[in-house]
Amino acid sequence: MLKCCYFTVVCQQEVGFSAFSNETCSTEKVSSETNEEDDATEEPEEPKEPRVRETPEDIRFEAIVNTLAFHPTRDILAAGDIDGDIYVYSYSCTEGETKELWSSGHHLKSCRELSFSQDGQKLFSVSKDKSIHIMDVEAGKLVTRIAKAHSVPINALLLIDENLLATGDDGGTLKVWDMRKGTAFMDLKHHEDYISGLAIDQTKKILLTSSGDGTMGVFNIKRRRFDLLSEFQSGDLTSVAIMKHGRKVVCGSSEGTIYIFNWNGFGATSDRFAVRAESVDCVIPITDSILCAASMDGVIRAINLLPNRVLGSVGQHVGEPVEQIARSRDTRFLASCAHDQLVKFWDISGLPDMGVSDYRRRKKKGKKLKSLSKKAFGTGDDFFSGLMEETEEKKDEEEEEGDDSGDDSDSGSD
Repeated sequence: MLKCCYFTVVCQQEVGFSAFSNETCSTEKVSSETNEEDDATEEPEEPKEPRVRETPEDIRFEAIVNTLAFHPTRDILAAGDIDGDIYVYSYSCTEGETKELWSSGHHLKSCRELSFSQDGQKLFSVSKDKSIHIMDVEAGKLVTRIAKAHSVPINALLLIDENLLATGDDGGTLKVWDMRKGTAFMDLKHHEDYISGLAIDQTKKILLTSSGDGTMGVFNIKRRRFDLLSEFQSGDLTSVAIMKHGRKVVCGSSEGTIYIFNWNGFGATSDRFAVRAESVDCVIPITDSILCAASMDGVIRAINLLPNRVLGSVGQHVGEPVEQIARSRDTRFLASCAHDQLVKFWDISGLPDMGVSDYRRRKKKGKKLKSLSKKAFGTGDDFFSGLMEETEEKKDEEEEEGDDSGDDSDSGSD
């Protein structure tokens, strides 16, 4: 009798468990079918298109970048840093598409200057380790190395043509190389301090040097000789560029003044233009009349030459000295590197269309430096509050007295 009762209870429990299981399965099945119907009715999300920026994204490096160079035919930028490493990037305004192509660590010390060959197939570099390197751009491999090109660290580099190369060092020595032979056919020392910049005229005949001794050097590479040094300027001459269709030469200086020379009048300056900046460390011609100048105060200024005007700010590395600037092949972008370990891109496409009036308005004290792009304004408005263009005190006094003849002493010979 007990066995019978136990069997009955167990059967009832099993029947109850089976019924519960069936009910649960049915609920899950209905829920699954409902979810499938919901999924079927939902439309698939369309992939978001990548954002297109006004300029390529900033590139961050592990060390301070000293030098930059744009490729002559492609959207490629090379950068050299204080550790001696060289990086080559493809850049794009499409977000996420600026990418490193390759890097090289062949230099033993700081890489100080870079330059692509005219066909873009080779990348030349000079270093504090006194060497000249030539890299294959496509393969990212070292092709040629001149280990002891100078007896002291090399500071400046200029490609004259596909075979000729000029270099300047910390001791003031200029060398001009025939790369087919790998030897220098000019080896001249006429500066007492480092050579900071090099420039060549369109005929590839006259080579100009700027130096830390405050002079500009003139060399005739066709005749392989030294011609002359300019008079001494106060402060280091930090850079040199040829402008105004070859009729003017400009030099930046450590005192924040731009010195202007007439072509074939290299002995003395024809004009000078003071800018409120701690220095003018690098100048890059944008047009025959407009240049961009980088300074230790972190600001990159656009400056019109003759009449001499500061047009405004292209961009800035806030509070960080700018080491170098470079212009892209299509004059659309300016790239800059500074002590913040960033390479930044600035839109300069509107600079060639800027007009400058010969009439000089009386300047207002405390006037802000005009921002020439949204990017410059958006990140440095407060920083610009104390910045303004500064002209020589004598000219300001003449303007206040109503003497218009004091405006740009050389503008008539433009």
